[in-house]
Amino acid sequence: MIDLTYMGFFKALCNDTRLGIVLSLKDKPKNVSQLTSELEMEQSRISHNLQCLEKNGFVTVEQDGKQRIYSLNKDTIEPILKAVKKHTEKYGLNSC
Repeated sequence: MIDLTYMGFFKALCNDTRLGIVLSLKDKPKNVSQLTSELEMEQSRISHNLQCLEKNGFVTVEQDGKQRIYSLNKDTIEPILKAVKKHTEKYGLNSC
């Protein structure tokens, strides 16, 4: 039986938009306009997926005047991304 904890976690990242947001935020915190421009997607699509990522603890948000600034969760998501990078550098990535 598959542990639903892992399934839910990886399901959140298997969406191209959410993965793009997470990878974009690993460089630095950004607002919706910056993400929209960088990922070349509609603002509503970015906002919808940011809600999912925030709800599930992948990103945090701070209010800066009228803007909301999104950052990766430094406690859990940043270390996971570093571990994935280390793993793929060591073993490569082959299609299954």
